[in-house]
Amino acid sequence: MLLCVKQNSVHLPFNFLCMTIHREGFKSIAIGALIFGAINLIYFYFFSSALPWLGWVLFFATLFLLLFLISFFRIPNRNLTIHDNAIVAPADGKVVVIEEIVDVEYFKDKRLQVSIFMSPANVHVNRNPISGTVIYSKYHKGKYLVAWHPKSSTDNERYSVVLKKGDTEILVKQIAGALAKRIVNYLQVGQKVSQTQEFGFIKFGSRVDLLLPIGTKINVALNQVVKGGVTVIATLS
Repeated sequence: MLLCVKQNSVHLPFNFLCMTIHREGFKSIAIGALIFGAINLIYFYFFSSALPWLGWVLFFATLFLLLFLISFFRIPNRNLTIHDNAIVAPADGKVVVIEEIVDVEYFKDKRLQVSIFMSPANVHVNRNPISGTVIYSKYHKGKYLVAWHPKSSTDNERYSVVLKKGDTEILVKQIAGALAKRIVNYLQVGQKVSQTQEFGFIKFGSRVDLLLPIGTKINVALNQVVKGGVTVIATLS
C-alpha cells in the first residue's frame, strides 16, 4: 500500500479516498494489519476447505475492524476557526455538561465547565481552544469511569493544562474514559501555543473539559455536536 508522508501524518489511499492518519495510530494500525493478515491466512490454509462461507464472514468482519481502526486515527481536512475572541472546541464530540463548578485543582474558585464527550467514532485529535502560553501542566493517575460519569472529571485518569492569554486563563482537561487507556499531551509549561494547533490525542473514547471564567458567553447548547478546531464554544469579553 502506497503511503505518502506529510509532516507528522500519513496519507493513506483506500477505496479511492486519501485519509490523513495521525502519528499516534501508526503502531496500532500496523499491529491491527498484522492480526488481520494472520487470522485470515491461518483460516485460509487450515479451515477454508471445510467451511468456505465462514472464511468470507471472517474476512469481512476483520476487514471492518481494521477499517474502523484506521478511521479512528483519521485527521479530516477542515477550515479551522482562528479568532482572537473565540474559544474553539478542543475536540470533536457532543456537549454533555454546561454548568458552574468549583475547581479544586488549580483555580480554587468557581468556573464555568463545558464538557465534550468523544465516542470511539469521533476524531480524537485535541486542539488548543485559544492562543497563549502554557502556565500549568499536570498528569493525574485515576480511575476509568465512563466518560459521561459526573465524577470522571475529578476521579478518572486525566491531563490538565492551563493556557493564559492576557488576563484570561483557561483550563483544558483531557479525561480518560472506560475504553481510553492512553492520554497523549504534547504541551510543556512556558510553551507558546497557537489556536487550533494540535496539543494531544486520546485513544478510544474519552472526554475533554473546558474550565472558563464565570460570565463567559457560551455559544453552544447541551447535546450539540461540535467539531474540534471549528465550532466556537464561547466568546471572550
